[in-house]
Amino acid sequence: MMTIRNTDIFKAMETWVPKHLAYDWDNVGLQIGSFHKPVKKVMVTLDVMEATVDEAIEHDVDLIIAHHPLLFKSMKQVNVDTAKGRIIQKLLQHDISVYAAHTNLDAANGGVNDMLCDQLDIENRNILDISHTDKLVKLAVFVPRSHAEQVRDAMSEKGAGHIGDYSHCTFQSPGQGTFKPLEGTDPYIGSQGEVAFVDEVKIETILPASRLSSVLEAMTAAHPYEEAVYDIYPVENSGTAYGIGRIGTLADKMSLKALCEKIKTAFSVPNVRVTGDLSKEVKKVAVLGGSGEKYIHQAKQMGADVYITGDMTFHTAQDAQAMGLSVIDPGHYVEKVMKGYTKSYLDDYFANEELEIIVSNANTEPFQFI
Repeated sequence: MMTIRNTDIFKAMETWVPKHLAYDWDNVGLQIGSFHKPVKKVMVTLDVMEATVDEAIEHDVDLIIAHHPLLFKSMKQVNVDTAKGRIIQKLLQHDISVYAAHTNLDAANGGVNDMLCDQLDIENRNILDISHTDKLVKLAVFVPRSHAEQVRDAMSEKGAGHIGDYSHCTFQSPGQGTFKPLEGTDPYIGSQGEVAFVDEVKIETILPASRLSSVLEAMTAAHPYEEAVYDIYPVENSGTAYGIGRIGTLADKMSLKALCEKIKTAFSVPNVRVTGDLSKEVKKVAVLGGSGEKYIHQAKQMGADVYITGDMTFHTAQDAQAMGLSVIDPGHYVEKVMKGYTKSYLDDYFANEELEIIVSNANTEPFQFI
């Protein structure tokens, strides 16, 4: 078993929810701690509150993974007489690291908004607001025929050649490579001072530019030559789109009131705020976890019957009602759904390692309903 360090877990998270998907105003990644700290236990939470930190201390947690960043606005002092200061003090005293995946976890495929849709059985989903589209590059590498399969697989496992629901998408063409090993070389094939003629395969594949570094690392590790020969080309194809919110359809029409009840059950919330005719049948649903009121026009333009989001303010709710868009506000805390999904992802990723993943049971919902 290898020693798991913070950086290994950060790498796992960023394979799923890359940091470049975060909005530029956001603060994601390592918040407190060291990249190199060994980790045996991880706790996943929505918020890093004092109760969360006390829970982590009680359970001997090494790393907290949070959705909402602990450090969001800049701090001019760490005053341990304040709640934020006490939290930071406790984390440092007990050597607990904190890592945040916020708007990148919102925007990623399979992220918070897809999790919310999963719980509500929303199908045929599209992105409500596209924030990022991957730039693509083409990679062509020349490999001796004997090693073509292992190089192709190594690149594919790091994200090259993924098109839609297909992986390992490449084109291979045979040819003959030549090279002359000079003094000081240790050639895999051929001899120093003599021109070698080798039957090779040219493997071409397409990949997101954001994955190029890791794909090249895997390719060169699998390649038998001292100096792998490859070309990188920019392409104009559109890559995968990412963004916040989702819009899709319910399997069956239901009344607005019935959808409210479904939401209350799915997210264990005692009540919701709702606008519109409760007897109205709804089919097309827009969802955005967290605070999504500024996207009411986008939801309406895309044909939503109802928009589910948190932190809706009075006048924005009136505007939505005036344009014929019903709104259901179940609160911000429904994003807690990310805890179980993130645990499952990390459990699978580190299935063969000695790493324990737990979810926080601390209730960080600030509101009480009476």
